[in-house]
Amino acid sequence: MIDQIIEFSTNHWEMVGLFLLLLTLVFWVESKGAASSLTPASATALINTQDAVVLDIRPAAEYKTGYITDAINVPATTLKDSLGKLEKHKEKPVIVVCKTGMASGAAAKELQKNGFTSVYKMKGGIAEWQASNLPLVKG
Repeated sequence: MIDQIIEFSTNHWEMVGLFLLLLTLVFWVESKGAASSLTPASATALINTQDAVVLDIRPAAEYKTGYITDAINVPATTLKDSLGKLEKHKEKPVIVVCKTGMASGAAAKELQKNGFTSVYKMKGGIAEWQASNLPLVKG
């Protein structure tokens, strides 16, 4: 199998080179302007030292099962329509949190596109926060 891949790559080096170039370009475009990821410990430090705002983008019912103290809940599905509600936080660090860290990137990009200056996404989301034994508020 490996021999066939090497033979193909040798015989079609232009095609393989073009593929690698396109793959690199895709990764570069996707990473350009992407929000930085924070661990729960780093997020806690940012909240405590720079008065960062936590934006929880989970649905309201899920948010009520447990959220980070003082987090603002704006479900991802309504983020574009709710930007006015977040306007006063434009100059503060904003940490976007979802359930597992998978949806926060798109929301962070949306905030950046709308002029938010310091946007982060929390790696692993609320699941990672809980795994780190950090407290959640229920309500």
